[in-house]
Amino acid sequence: MQYLYAPWRSEYFEKEKSKCPFCDCANKIDDDEKLGVIFRAKHCFAVMNRYPYSAGHFMIIPYLHEEHIENLDEAIWQEMSYWVREGVKILKNELHASGVNIGMNLSKDAGAGIAMHCHYHLVPRWFGDTNFITTIGETRVCGTDLKDVYYKLVDAFKNVK
Repeated sequence: MQYLYAPWRSEYFEKEKSKCPFCDCANKIDDDEKLGVIFRAKHCFAVMNRYPYSAGHFMIIPYLHEEHIENLDEAIWQEMSYWVREGVKILKNELHASGVNIGMNLSKDAGAGIAMHCHYHLVPRWFGDTNFITTIGETRVCGTDLKDVYYKLVDAFKNVK
């Protein structure tokens, strides 16, 4: 196995684990662009994934700090579901994704990196986006400017009614 030197990821590993980065993001409403917040709704918000699987990978997160989806109020769950569906439309229409993976990793044992605060992942996919470099080289390549993708998503969500 080869190793890719990625020192910018050290901040993820060095962060204090007891502090929730999603709550931090939820409460810093004046730093939306810096934090990659795409939109804010009544019960949830969307933010770009800092370590994306593909360009346009973002998350929908309830403001309520809750690990277990079964404890979410119905209004929160319904609003999150609404924005997931709208997010899929936007990823297909604006980024021309030919497919989208949506999902939640519920608990650390299920693979959640931030298990303490439930969240949806929306990952745009394109034909051939996993190629030899991922399977053989165990490396991901992002061929677009993530800042441009962020602004495109922000603009698209502004038009959702």
